[in-house]
Amino acid sequence: MSKAILECNGIAAGYVKGLNILQGVDLVVSEGEIVSIIGPNGAGKSTLLKAIMGLINVSAGRFYINGSDKTNLSTHKIVNQGIGYVPQVENVFPSLTIEENLEIGAWSLNKSRKSTIKKTLEDFPMLDERKKEKAGNLSGGQRQILALARSLVTSPKLLLLDEPSAGLSPVAINEVFTTIKEINDKGVSILLVEQNAKRALSFSNRGYVLDQGRNAYQGEGSELLNDPRVVDLYLGKL
Repeated sequence: MSKAILECNGIAAGYVKGLNILQGVDLVVSEGEIVSIIGPNGAGKSTLLKAIMGLINVSAGRFYINGSDKTNLSTHKIVNQGIGYVPQVENVFPSLTIEENLEIGAWSLNKSRKSTIKKTLEDFPMLDERKKEKAGNLSGGQRQILALARSLVTSPKLLLLDEPSAGLSPVAINEVFTTIKEINDKGVSILLVEQNAKRALSFSNRGYVLDQGRNAYQGEGSELLNDPRVVDLYLGKL
């Protein structure tokens, strides 16, 4: 068994005190895994990522990073624990250049900042070629790749990705999923919230189905993809 990087036990959280969207969610991501979270709108998928990142308060339950309790730790401290995060919207600064976006991602680095940004650009030739251009000139898929690149400058061990294919063309979706797989192949674990459920489960090691803030089903990606209950209740809708 691989070591668990992230373990969530009974997480309850929401945006209004006393009104939880998450009603006790359990989840594990181990080293090297791609784990997908699917479910209908309002199930709490994005809320779970925000709770892990310290963007909203966890009112019950605990979560652990590499076996240590990090519940309700501030966001910058979560990042320092080796967790990266790419939100669904507003995940780049369009008025800044590609290079400046990466510099913001590297704010916590000191002496290694310049060399890390240089290495990141080398890993993403498309960004390197256009590093002096403003991010607002990029297509939707290119912006998503910039957001992924920026999340990597702190050398995370786990990336939380919120709807990376939302609003993209089929070609851009292929590019983004290919990039995610390449990141995983380099040893970064992935926790992926995705409305494109069939695509997500097809390349995930494991998956979780959330419904009304609770675990509904879980299993290997291929098992969930072919589970008649999941297909009838969720994949057909999504």
